[in-house]
Formats: sequence, structure tokens, C-alpha cells
Amino acid sequence: MNKKVLVGMSGGVDSSVAAWLLQRQGYEVIGATMKLWEEETQDSRCCGIDDVRDAQAVCQKLGVPHYVFNYKDLFRREVVEPFIGAYRQGQTPNPCILCNRYLKFGAFLRRAAELGIDHIATGHYARIARELKTGRWLLRQGKDLKKDQSYFLYTLTQPELERLLLPCGDYTKEEIRAFASESGLPVAKKRDSQDICFVPDGDYAAFLERYTGETPKKGQFVDREGKPLGEHQGIGRYTIGQRKGLGVALGRPMFVSSIDPERNTVTLVEDEKLLYRQEVIAGDLRFTSLPREALETLTPVTARIRYSQGMAEGEAILLGDGKLRVWFREHQRAVTPGQALVVYTGDVVACGGRILG
Repeated sequence: MNKKVLVGMSGGVDSSVAAWLLQRQGYEVIGATMKLWEEETQDSRCCGIDDVRDAQAVCQKLGVPHYVFNYKDLFRREVVEPFIGAYRQGQTPNPCILCNRYLKFGAFLRRAAELGIDHIATGHYARIARELKTGRWLLRQGKDLKKDQSYFLYTLTQPELERLLLPCGDYTKEEIRAFASESGLPVAKKRDSQDICFVPDGDYAAFLERYTGETPKKGQFVDREGKPLGEHQGIGRYTIGQRKGLGVALGRPMFVSSIDPERNTVTLVEDEKLLYRQEVIAGDLRFTSLPREALETLTPVTARIRYSQGMAEGEAILLGDGKLRVWFREHQRAVTPGQALVVYTGDVVACGGRILG
């Protein structure tokens, strides 16, 4: 392989330092920013002109070329439309995982190959290693466990891992910030982005209504026996475990326990203990570091059912229908269809999939 690397540059600190680190390691760096969303809309904080300019400024500082790739159509088809479809089905999707799968490590890698570039790189906090005994590539947690992003990368395949470089994974966030300042990168003090890029205000329901032009269909809140409790404002406004912002006064705290898109109902429970479960089933599996057969027998693992929830110990097994079952030692709160179940052995991402129930 050659020493050229196409670095996905968002205009933020992490991807900028990734380019700087790789240049110091002797790689011929080419920067590229993916155009994913319409900058002229009110959702302009996603891939906007300021981010492109910041990426260009960093590349100019490093003395490397910079390109902008237009992936807006692909982003709508593979990320935004499935995002909307999942909410219509009463699920809570994770669009960042879809973006990684189809854009950052799909289309981007293909573009690199077209340009004769063997490697791509991003600013994600995770690490890649090769197991000498088997020759398989391993996706590992980043050094900074508080910033570790391996959860979002479980869809990576063995060929993709072979060509991917993640230089930030060997450092803490504080060290990356220090590198940016010491090297004089123009984005050194830029704040990190926290929200879903195309819904920067976090109001998913308003985005769905604005994007589709459809008024959410109202329905009924019900209890576990199906007794009406009041009117909801559209199932896209709710997620499993939610307590605040229900829009109905019941005189006591209530939690969303399930969503039924066919009946257009949202079930509420008063007892929060009813939100806890030990078993999780996932489908649409991707075997990241371990081969499929490694989980055909009951295997001790750690796993997480969403990025904001910590690791939990359990046992995993691949079922006959191709789905994965994880039985946790301790009950997990608010298992949510549409979110990702990501399974680890030690610090290695074994596999992951979309939670079905």
C-alpha cells in the first residue's frame, strides 16, 4: 500500500488533528469534506460553509490539498429517509451509525480508491489492531474511554478496517486539544458538535414535520391494559423511557414503555421498574472483529444498548434465525427498538446490530 491517505475533515478539532498526526507520521495527506446537507436551511450547522472553510484553513496550514465531495443525495437516501421511516414505526434510530456505514466508510472509501489512495482516516476515538494469530483486524476502544466512539463504528468490515487509520484513538481529548494549540491549527478552540448534524436543535418531531410536510397524527396514550389516558401528539415525539415532555397531565410521573405504530398508541406506566429488561434481541448484524461462528455458542461479553448507557456484563449467542440474543446479568433500562446493541470481548468490538426488542 502507498502512503497516501484521504482524511475526512469535518472542520472540527479531532479530524484536523488526525490530519496533522498522519502528516507527522510520514503520510501524504489529502483532506476532504463531505457535503451532506443543505447549508441554506435553518439546519445550517450540518456541513455548513463555515465548516468547509475551517477544513480548508487547516489544510492550507498543513500545506495539503482539500476537496469537497457532494454526497447530499446519498445522505438523504441512506440516512435521512431511514431515520424518518424508523420514527414512523415507533422506533428511535441512530443516524450517525448509518452515516458511518454508507457515507464515511462506504462512499468515502470508494472515492479514495478511485483517486488511487489506499488509506482513509477520520478523527474518531477508537483504535485498530491486527491479531497475529488469525490475521483478523480488530476494532478496539479508544484510549480515552470517556470519548470512545467504537460503538458508532461496529458496521465496519474487515476490508474497511484494513484501509482505515484512526490516529486520535491513541490519545485523550485533552491531548488532542493540546496538539491543536501547539501546532497552531486555526480550529484549536472550536467547540465540539453534540447533536445529530441535520437536527442541531434536537427537536426531532419538528424536523420530521418540516421535512415531510406532514402533520403528526394524534393518538391515544394508554395504560398496560389499553385504557385511554389522554391524547398524544404523534408517535415521533416519544421514545422508550421518556418521562418529561409527554404533553399530558396525569397528576403523577409516567414513563413511555412501548409504542404501537399500527394502533397509533403510546403505552405509559407509572412503575419505572417495568422499563427494565435482561434480554435484548438484535438483527441486521455486522460481525466487526470476530467471525460469526465465534458467537454460535454462549459467550461471556460486555455490551451497551445505547451510546449514553454504560457497559454491562452478559452472555451472547447467535440464534438460528440469524439474530443475536444478549442476556444481561443486571436489568437494563429502556431497551429501545432502533438503537444499536454493540457487543465487546474485552476492549474489542465483536459485533453489533439493530435492536428489535
